[in-house]
Amino acid sequence: MDPSKIREKIGRFRILVVGRANAGKTTILQRVCNTRENPVIYNSAGEKIDPAVLEASRDRGLHDIENEMTFESNPGFIFHDSRGFEAGGESEFDKVKAFIASRSKEPRLKDQLHVIWYCIPMDEACRSFTKGETKFFSQCDTGNIPVIVLFTKFDALYDEAYARLKSEGVSMKEAGRLAPKHAEDSFATGSQLKFLYSKDIRHPPKCHICLPNMDSDDADCGLLIERTAGTLDNEVLKQLFVSTQQTNLEICMKYAVEM
Repeated sequence: MDPSKIREKIGRFRILVVGRANAGKTTILQRVCNTRENPVIYNSAGEKIDPAVLEASRDRGLHDIENEMTFESNPGFIFHDSRGFEAGGESEFDKVKAFIASRSKEPRLKDQLHVIWYCIPMDEACRSFTKGETKFFSQCDTGNIPVIVLFTKFDALYDEAYARLKSEGVSMKEAGRLAPKHAEDSFATGSQLKFLYSKDIRHPPKCHICLPNMDSDDADCGLLIERTAGTLDNEVLKQLFVSTQQTNLEICMKYAVEM
């Protein structure tokens, strides 16, 4: 089906982004949409929200998950933002759970939630899962909506691996070369992933991805896009998602061949 006809029929690809404060969520969305601009935000009635009003609401602790974020550079996406559950608060968790359930029941595909990106930053001193994150993956049944965990700011682990290698007598140049692989190998067998995919987690994610250096101008979101496309069982949704990849011809060609 022609991409323009898919968008006309279904609308835009809708993603819920969940994560702790300072998890780098906005930066990732900017990279996916190939922009440095801030998103334009609309309320549930389709009215554009003044950024000053929105900021004042945040200062008062108010947040509306129904608000829609879009980027002019790539209008094929609609993003919904949820605050994290750092304190394990019932209120924010209940809002997210209700939002997911409500969007799952929407009769029209264009109004449904298509994917959830759950961001967990790796630059914090305590990298174990918070009570809120444990609660989400243990209690929040997202049904057919795939969840992908994004381990953001992953380059913080590169810095630690570099320091370890240096302390073992490895030269600066060699430590710099080896650090990324050492960090990735250590993380692959570490406690975070063991817990995330353990039998104690009733609703594990479809997959996860490690995202380093997202604040860099040449940051590559190709793997995130490819993994997301790979979680979609609905072929029409997959075509819609791939059609948003205006600047990634390799991914467009890959899925055009597969479909």
